Amino acid sequence: MPLKLSRGARAWMLFDWANQPFYTLIITFIFAPYVVGQVASDPVAGQTLWASLQLVGAICIAALAPVLGAIADAAGPRKPWIGGFALLFVTGCLGLWLAIPGMDPIWPLVICFLAAFIGSEFMLIFINAMLPDLNPRSEMGRISGSGWAMGYAGGVVVLVLVLAFVAPSGDTGKTLLGFAPLFGLDPALGEPQRAMGPLTALWFAVFALPMFLFTPDVPRRLGLSKAVGQGITSLKATFRKLPAQGNLLRYFIASMVYRDALAGLFAFGGIYASGVLGWGITQLGIFGIVAALTGAVGAWAGGLADRAYGPKPVIITSILGLILVSIIALATSRTMILGLPVSADSNLPDLVFYACGAVLGAGAGSLQSASRTFLVELAEDRLPMTEAFGIYALAGKATAFLAPLSIGLVTRWTGSQALGVSPVIVLFAIGLALLYSVKTNPEATA
Repeated sequence: MPLKLSRGARAWMLFDWANQPFYTLIITFIFAPYVVGQVASDPVAGQTLWASLQLVGAICIAALAPVLGAIADAAGPRKPWIGGFALLFVTGCLGLWLAIPGMDPIWPLVICFLAAFIGSEFMLIFINAMLPDLNPRSEMGRISGSGWAMGYAGGVVVLVLVLAFVAPSGDTGKTLLGFAPLFGLDPALGEPQRAMGPLTALWFAVFALPMFLFTPDVPRRLGLSKAVGQGITSLKATFRKLPAQGNLLRYFIASMVYRDALAGLFAFGGIYASGVLGWGITQLGIFGIVAALTGAVGAWAGGLADRAYGPKPVIITSILGLILVSIIALATSRTMILGLPVSADSNLPDLVFYACGAVLGAGAGSLQSASRTFLVELAEDRLPMTEAFGIYALAGKATAFLAPLSIGLVTRWTGSQALGVSPVIVLFAIGLALLYSVKTNPEATA
């Protein structure tokens, strides 16, 4: 019978609930399509701009994540780091309100988005590093999966609230429940979409608080100045010995590729549906709700499967599902489903894409949850845990330019949003092939 989770573990899981609206509202379903469709001059230029923002953010994270993780391991407590990056995140989200239609110059949006993106990603390094200390190791998969499930559930709740009270539906100017947007937000000025930034900041500030209050932290070890020196020394030693940790190194490389593909799929999924299928904010919101609901179920079920069979089979199954759904989605347009023509007024492409969103959510939830538990399994007794997650973040961002860069280039070369997103399929396939050589801990010798 599963153990009852501690208050600290439950508060840690709630952090995913607090952080998820940034990825649901900003990265994928509401704000990103708005930037591409209304802030940029045209959809192709907008998709290229969004790819560039993802690229710059990824480079910053890749450069700093391992160093910060090593310093944090030497210093001890993780909450001060989380708090500092939370301040950066909230400030950036609040600044997204400045993104007016056709804005020129664009640099205020660039700065605010990068602050929010970098703040969110750095917080996750330290949050993930807390996982091994929360409950007995046998429950780690369940805690990780339940945390991701709570995150997706938070995405569902916030999307429902947005569609019901904030986002106008179609040309009516009313929300899905027939109300005028709250606070007199003007759709002509993009205010409902711009409000996603402040809403995300407020949501995070409220629901991240229990983690700071109740989740236990490790004791302080060194002052900051000494921690910097020791952390950098430790990181250098880790990178020198990492080639000898062949199994762990292979996992870093494999996860680097398939997580890049997943990030690209999320970053451009809503943009693709908006540009290719002509979806508006309401359809995108419903798509997000479907993906988040199945994401919660997928993460929860993946956590149970992780505990029963281990994380690697969960990861492999998830990637195979994501490859399949990517192929189906990219072969679907307003007038075509898997190469077969349909009438322009048919709703079958919409239904197919909603089904793709359901599989995307389930696969992503289980993949993300199992990936972090697999890292803990492989890195335990080999690397300090925050340092390991710092390198994990580096692995996730060192090649994170591949998805946005290849999407941007292919979009520009072909002039097609549909063809532009196709590189994610190749990245998933490469990541899966690399993962097969990674052994689980009982099998591993290095």
